[in-house]
Amino acid sequence: MRAYRVVSTVFVALLVSARVGSGQVLDLTVRDVGLAIGDKPSMTGLRINFRDRHLRQITGVNLTLWAPYEPATGNVNGLALGIPVTGAKNITGAAIGILGAGAEGSIVGLGGGLIGLGAGREMRGIMVGGVGTGAGGAVTGIGIGGVGIGAGGAMEGLMIGGVGAGSGGSLRGVAIGGVGVGSGGTIRGVVIGGVGVGGGGDIVGIAIGGVGVGSGGTVRGLAIGGVGVGAPRIEGVAIGGIGVGGHDIRAIVLAPIYFDVEKGGTFTGASLFSAYNRVQGRQHGLTIGVFNYARHLDGVQIGLINVSDNDGVRRILPVLSVR
Repeated sequence: MRAYRVVSTVFVALLVSARVGSGQVLDLTVRDVGLAIGDKPSMTGLRINFRDRHLRQITGVNLTLWAPYEPATGNVNGLALGIPVTGAKNITGAAIGILGAGAEGSIVGLGGGLIGLGAGREMRGIMVGGVGTGAGGAVTGIGIGGVGIGAGGAMEGLMIGGVGAGSGGSLRGVAIGGVGVGSGGTIRGVVIGGVGVGGGGDIVGIAIGGVGVGSGGTVRGLAIGGVGVGAPRIEGVAIGGIGVGGHDIRAIVLAPIYFDVEKGGTFTGASLFSAYNRVQGRQHGLTIGVFNYARHLDGVQIGLINVSDNDGVRRILPVLSVR
């Protein structure tokens, strides 16, 4: 009964705030400290309003029934609580909406919404959106989106998206996407994508993709792709369920079907137990497979058939070739 009375009182207060309108406020504060019902611009304490239009500065609790008029104004330092949604220009502390919460600028601290959570600029802290979480700028801390989490800028920390996690800038930390993880910049840390992991820049650390791992720059560390791993440059350990490929590779490679070094590239390391090792550049190291080919071999080939074309002189040997 006590909880019911509290909810009923809050609901009535919200209705009153809607009826008093933007020009009227039931002001029960003393020197702007206390309780106000309506669109009081600045105060400390508990403020209850239907929908914010004139918000400037609230320290304490700002309870609203709906999102603010656009563009959102003012700062909330404390708790911005939405029944069902809330918002402000900047929220520092906690932004909680039964359905969702948003900020024109930033949310710093704790954010949560059953449907979604968003900020036009940045998020820092622990952010959870039942469907999605996103920011136009950076997301730092812990971010979770039931469907996805995204940032127009950098991501740093722990990011989990039921479908995916993606950033327009760099990604640093741990990122997990049910389908995929992607970044327009560099990825550093541990990234796991149910289907794939992709980066516009380098990937440094551990990258695991159910289908594949790919990068527009260098993959450095441990990369595992259910089908394959590919990048212009690969360093470390690369494991592909079918194949691994790149231009310059300095790595231990496990690719049971196909390993390919592009024309003019280099390979230093070892490719173990691939059906077809094709090095269309210079090989420094070891390849073990059924069929091994190197345009220029400065290493060892072990396989059923071994072919090398050093200086235009082709040599074909069974079992072992050393040059």
